[in-house]
Amino acid sequence: MIAAALFLCTVSAVTDGDSLRCTDGTRVRLHAIDTPEMPGACRQGRVCAPGNPHQARAALVKLAAGKTLKCQKTGTSWERVTAYCSADGRDLSCAMYRGGYAVRLEQFDRNRRLCR
Repeated sequence: MIAAALFLCTVSAVTDGDSLRCTDGTRVRLHAIDTPEMPGACRQGRVCAPGNPHQARAALVKLAAGKTLKCQKTGTSWERVTAYCSADGRDLSCAMYRGGYAVRLEQFDRNRRLCR
């Protein structure tokens, strides 16, 4: 990834366990993980991550709400920037995965960066 893909995100809202919004309006999806969808958000025909969506969201709120994240853009997904983001030096994708709130999306983690 190139240095130009680095950006800061001051978190204004946490949507669910793997998505948040920055104060500048940027919507961010944490890279290489999937968390349970909030009730009614799992599209028909999609296999959604198991678990409690409210607990996953609460975990991300605790990690990121109101903080300024350092993010590295990896692409886009559904009108959101996908990125590895860290708060206080802690990678959020890894923290959500290790905390048991997320599953690893192998197809998006081919270089095995998650939790290195």
